[in-house]
Amino acid sequence: MILSFHPCFATDKNIICAGRKPGYDELEQIKLADAVILSQGCSETLYRMAKENCKNVFPDYDARFDYPGKMGQILLFQKTGVAHPSSKIFSSLSHLCDLNGDIINEQLLFSYPFVIKLDWGGEGETVYLVKTPSDLKSYIAKIEEYEKSGQKGFILQEFIESGNKSLRIVVIGNKMISYWRVQKNPDNFCAGLSQGATIDFEMERALIRLAEKKTKMFCNRTGINLAGFDFIFSINDPDNEPLFLEINYFFGRSGLGGSEKYYRILNKEIRNWLKNLNL
Repeated sequence: MILSFHPCFATDKNIICAGRKPGYDELEQIKLADAVILSQGCSETLYRMAKENCKNVFPDYDARFDYPGKMGQILLFQKTGVAHPSSKIFSSLSHLCDLNGDIINEQLLFSYPFVIKLDWGGEGETVYLVKTPSDLKSYIAKIEEYEKSGQKGFILQEFIESGNKSLRIVVIGNKMISYWRVQKNPDNFCAGLSQGATIDFEMERALIRLAEKKTKMFCNRTGINLAGFDFIFSINDPDNEPLFLEINYFFGRSGLGGSEKYYRILNKEIRNWLKNLNL
């Protein structure tokens, strides 16, 4: 029996668990299932329940929940030894600043400019380019306000001059869809589509192939089979080493041709996954 918690993937048994915690009934159905299909936004509670009681679960979200947030992703990059911009993790502002907001040790900083990333947020909304000490003071004040509301954790990261472009590689099952996001506004360092970047599928195909190879190796090691990976390439690196930037377990679908096309691809890849399991 195939059990699906995904509203867009119909199978032998379908359960909608959005907005509530799974209970006894869900647990019993999972135990009976040969495979469980979960939605992209499934809760950690449901995912852990499925993984502990069924040997076949799609998607594989071990990395997502074992290494949560942007801070967790840096730890995962470090553990797996993949190339990524040099980064320093801070669980709270108190590890960077004193009570007056002054930096405890200047060696904790990167040389200007550098990047601050809050542990949450997407599409570049909580990513800031720090050009000057004045910028830093302003962003420290912003982080302080977030901490008052209970949101903590941020990353300091070296700034990589990438020519205002980043590469998105979307992994759906065994399929990869890759495209550049090009920011033509020189005043905006973020190359996200929500920040005005445009899509290009054709430029620098050799670099795309390099990053796709790295992505496949990373996914084989971590089990990730549904995510959008962001890469940048330093314009100062003659070897063109792809640098892992972020993993997006929720990703936009514009570069995939829209939601309808995304769900067609997803359904096909889930069925291929089941077929490989002889289910």
